[in-house]
Amino acid sequence: MIDVPQAAIDLAKRFEGFCRVPKSDPDRAYSYVCPAGFWTIGYGHLCDAKHPPINMEEGEAYLTADMADALRATLRYCPVLANEPEGRLAAIVDFTFNLGAGRLQASTLRRRVNQRDWSGAAQELRRWVFGGGRVLPGLVIRREAETLLLF
Repeated sequence: MIDVPQAAIDLAKRFEGFCRVPKSDPDRAYSYVCPAGFWTIGYGHLCDAKHPPINMEEGEAYLTADMADALRATLRYCPVLANEPEGRLAAIVDFTFNLGAGRLQASTLRRRVNQRDWSGAAQELRRWVFGGGRVLPGLVIRREAETLLLF
């Protein structure tokens, strides 16, 4: 079995951050609504509004499980990535972690990746910058970071 690329974990940590809300309790993270409108905790783990606070160790455990799910989905929908450089896999695993397997499954990005059309895949990645109906600057930067890993 292929391990989750470290570059994918690094991207997720960089762009999700371990969100500590409220700041008055810096050792724990509480659930919050992300810019796209979803209840989230820790490193972008989807949850419900009443999820109990978590510490960094619990956040790391959620991230590990979520990234493993993203890897499995990525390889299911883009099997060519099993034989490509690790950076390409990392880019699409991070995309899948960020937006979900359903978005990858139904995307033109998936088709471009499976065709090994890396320029086309980069163009498609750059289209996925909306959250809550508006362009999110953080997603623009994240998609560019993923794009760099394709080449």
